[in-house]
Amino acid sequence: MDLKRTSLRSVAIFEAAKGLLVLATAFALFRHLHTDWQVAAEQLVAHFHLNPARKYPQILLALSADITEPRLLALAFGALFYVAIRFVEAYGLWRNRGWAAILGIASAGLYIPFEIIELEQRVTWTSLLMLVFNILVVAVLWFARPKAASS
Repeated sequence: MDLKRTSLRSVAIFEAAKGLLVLATAFALFRHLHTDWQVAAEQLVAHFHLNPARKYPQILLALSADITEPRLLALAFGALFYVAIRFVEAYGLWRNRGWAAILGIASAGLYIPFEIIELEQRVTWTSLLMLVFNILVVAVLWFARPKAASS
């Protein structure tokens, strides 16, 4: 197998893995649709002996107080849409389809400006790695993309 095909298949596996992770998250949202998220967040903060007056526990508690069933449904269905895109892209990359490389370039490239803005606000290893990784995915897909057949 040549390097281009291996590169495309590596990205396909990564995209499918992202899709599976988000699919599991969507199913968890559907399963816990009727959960009292405020109580669950309070129990989580207490379980880990976090100070509820600190910044991150406060954020968690504030977000959990604002969760409604329609918002959860919208989030779950949005996640399913994301999963469909990831799986379609992974299938196309695995089958060496040019449209899938373009879809991958667009979807990975879409995050790059937001990651740059995040780095301008605060540099962290996570945000730096995400930027580098997405640039790498765009570059791999650009150079490994199947060329259109000439007549």
